[in-house]
Amino acid sequence: MKLNLILTAAVIAGSSFLSMAQTHKEGVEYYRADQFNNAKELLTRNYNNAGTDKAVSEYYLGLISLEEDKTNEALEHFNKGVSINPEYAYNYVGLGEVALRNGNKNEAGEYFKEARKRAKNDASLDIAIARAYYNVNPTAYAKEIDKNVNDAIKHSPKNGTAYTNPDIYLFEGDRKKDAKDFGGAGNQYEMATSYNPNATEAYVKYAELFTMVNPQYAINMLNNLLKVNPNSALGQRELANAYYNAKKYKEAATQYEKYVQNPNHFKQDEDRLAFLLFVDGDYQQGYDFASKLLAQNPQNFTAQRFQFMNAAQMESMKDQLVPMAEALVAAHKANPENIFAPIDYNLISDELSNAGKADEAQALLEEAIAGDPTNRDYYKQLALVYVKENDIVGASKAFEGYINNTENPTYNDLIQQATYAFYAGVSMKDNPEEAQKYYDMAKSSSEKAATAMPNAPKPSKIAGDIAKQLAPEDQVASVAVPFYEKSIELIEASENPSRYASDAKEMYNYMGNYYLDQKDVPTAIVYFNKYLELDPNNEAYRKFVEGLNK
Repeated sequence: MKLNLILTAAVIAGSSFLSMAQTHKEGVEYYRADQFNNAKELLTRNYNNAGTDKAVSEYYLGLISLEEDKTNEALEHFNKGVSINPEYAYNYVGLGEVALRNGNKNEAGEYFKEARKRAKNDASLDIAIARAYYNVNPTAYAKEIDKNVNDAIKHSPKNGTAYTNPDIYLFEGDRKKDAKDFGGAGNQYEMATSYNPNATEAYVKYAELFTMVNPQYAINMLNNLLKVNPNSALGQRELANAYYNAKKYKEAATQYEKYVQNPNHFKQDEDRLAFLLFVDGDYQQGYDFASKLLAQNPQNFTAQRFQFMNAAQMESMKDQLVPMAEALVAAHKANPENIFAPIDYNLISDELSNAGKADEAQALLEEAIAGDPTNRDYYKQLALVYVKENDIVGASKAFEGYINNTENPTYNDLIQQATYAFYAGVSMKDNPEEAQKYYDMAKSSSEKAATAMPNAPKPSKIAGDIAKQLAPEDQVASVAVPFYEKSIELIEASENPSRYASDAKEMYNYMGNYYLDQKDVPTAIVYFNKYLELDPNNEAYRKFVEGLNK
């Protein structure tokens, strides 16, 4: 397993959808939920489908054009809608809004009259006209807005003294949201669902208010929506997103799996499902889903990425990883839009490095660093590639980049840098000046590590190692003694001395030989016996110590 993922999710449950009609209605839902790009895609996608009311589609496409500040395009849509069905009132409202935007208030009023002729005493139409004024200038047209809202209240069916048309509550909710009165907006949206349980956009707008601050509120509301409209693509998508925002990845994955089977889903949401299957940890499921997407579209770079990511975690796929990695790199280089994320750079370079393709791995990580020189993980990964190639100097240089981009290096970070730098210095024994630079780096890092963890034995061990490398030949056998004594003292005082066994054996041996040179055989034997405690099966060493005892 190459990733230590802490996110968990469940195995995706299989489900199927009955065939659902794809008409203008799905796009209208998205528009009324203020998701204009998605609305435009669905309205366009479903425009020629049986059951689509093209006059309605033209109205909402015109409203979307107004959102995009494309007034002339909006005018074309509204006029086309009128030509398709002159009795559909709302395209006249659209023409009225265009007139308002062009500064022709009287002309707008005439269009609104034409609309009312075709939908008399219609509260929803009154609200549409109020919105037209509001969209253009809520301050300048405050009287007109209030008049149309009051007309809507008069024309709305009543429940006792309460008006029941949900469009009124939706509009008032939007006004409160624009005024940053989010609690008030939520109350209005909830009222809309009370009077029309099928008002999909009201549930969604309510959920959007709370999805980040109180995700469970959003989840509860969207579940209520799907109880009354289980096939709503908008509701399914928003519930999946709400689970995702709440970090409930198991539920999010299950909901996305249902949603992507809805014919009104968006292709980009398949990428989110591929991601969730990956973090779920069921890599076979994730691999199969990504493979299915690739079969549908071999140019789907995101699917190709997730296919590899999942395969990289599967023992059964290990023999196929290198060609998959190289194919990914080729696709990445062939198209500037095929962008890698950090996980791609790290996983692919690791696979290439393991396959002995160090040059390719290094080139990929150098590209990553050039694109984001502050991403410390790239430097760390590059250091590991150099280590596998026994290029300790390259590893030390790369890890220096990691340290330089780490605000507060940990003890382990500093010890790793000191270790790399020390061995880089050792490897450059024929270039004393360069070697000294690395020894200085090792010393500085180990001293910082000692400050971070005063009771840690490793910094003193490294200090002794450096001292041996820099000492004249006749002093090598003694110069590390004070450093090793301190390190040994800290090891033996630690809660788990065995974790330092490798360092301890090296230092016990050094200290034993030092005291042997000093003719202090009893003390030498003490250190040699400590060595044997850590390596009791070393018969040659045992015989050597037994000889000293004789």
